[in-house]
Amino acid sequence: MSYEWTITSIDIWSSNIKTVIWRFDTENANDFHVLWVWISSSNAIRKWNILDMEEFKNNLDKSLEEAERMAWEQVSWVYVSFNSSSFEVIKSKWVIAIAWSEISHDDLDRAMEMAKNGVELPNREILKVIPEYFVVDLEDGVKNPIGMSARKLEVVANIFSINVNMLNNIKKAIADVGIEIFDIYPNIIASAEWVLTKRQKELWVVCIDIGSSTTWVTVYEEWVLKYASVIPFGSTNVTNDIALWVRTSIDTAEKMKIDYLELSLDKKQWVVDEEVDLYRFNQNEDGKVSKIYLSQIATARYEEILYFVRDELRKAWKDGLLPEWAILVWGWVKTRWLIELTKDILRLPAFIWIPVEKSSLTDTSISDPVFASVIGTLILANKYSSIPSGISINFSWIFNSIMKVFKKIIP
Repeated sequence: MSYEWTITSIDIWSSNIKTVIWRFDTENANDFHVLWVWISSSNAIRKWNILDMEEFKNNLDKSLEEAERMAWEQVSWVYVSFNSSSFEVIKSKWVIAIAWSEISHDDLDRAMEMAKNGVELPNREILKVIPEYFVVDLEDGVKNPIGMSARKLEVVANIFSINVNMLNNIKKAIADVGIEIFDIYPNIIASAEWVLTKRQKELWVVCIDIGSSTTWVTVYEEWVLKYASVIPFGSTNVTNDIALWVRTSIDTAEKMKIDYLELSLDKKQWVVDEEVDLYRFNQNEDGKVSKIYLSQIATARYEEILYFVRDELRKAWKDGLLPEWAILVWGWVKTRWLIELTKDILRLPAFIWIPVEKSSLTDTSISDPVFASVIGTLILANKYSSIPSGISINFSWIFNSIMKVFKKIIP
């Protein structure tokens, strides 16, 4: 296998930061080799608000430093993906006149730019503009109008925007650690890029990404994004509910959720209830909690999330009408009996997406739904972005490296 470029991606979540260093094959753009994956805790973000800028930068710096050390690669620029409840997705339409009777790439770029400028988004910045379809004169539903004869071109696009202050803070934190951002991708489109096959995108399919503080819903048909939405609830809400109703700490509730949580146990006749001792999680706590009671607390919250998902599908006119199923991604979808609960509420077949294990992985594994967004980001970067060429000197990176050395030498 011949390698042409190395790409680094940072995937920022409210609970952790993933730094992944990859190499792509020159002959097969979808064949990649993972050099190293490093996951560090993210303690400075809550509900996607940066609470402590210095701690957030330290978390970023630590994740990058460990990945560089283990992969023997110097990182000077990165692709960034992240999730946020402040993301908004709106549709925009715009019509332009064709000057030379044949649609060119410049016409497409002009139509997309006008669609972006045609919406008012105060205190927000547009991250991505993804076309849904084009209208060439009176011909509707065109996917690629390049080379077609026409007098006018209309574009219907999905506009992804985010709070400008939040985005600026993330950019500043990454710049302060001496790294240049080459491009940014919202996780809402990154996950679906890697998870969904061409066949699934051709038919109606929904991708449900249950994160720590948000849940993403994306619907595809005929290879294009038809609908996208953000639900401000996630697995952190389940942890908070357990802590509140069991009257225990957040850390204990999180451990109980990971080790003992099963959904809808009260509806299963074969289940024999047992009590979970809180002392095994925290020696400062005593008491016991019923496993069925724990299940009832979490099930109520997961049901609420799935009913919100169903409402979003109803807005897309596809409630219960998706032939290619509901596909669930990210780590918290592995909760036992969640698939059965999803089938009951959404009235759709459902399954958890798990990536295929790659033999080329080095000392690490990405065969887990939690890596869906970071893999999708690299696939999108390799497919749509122009990789930086030539050698560029990053003086900020050099300065920060020198300062790190002095900090380790001088007490």
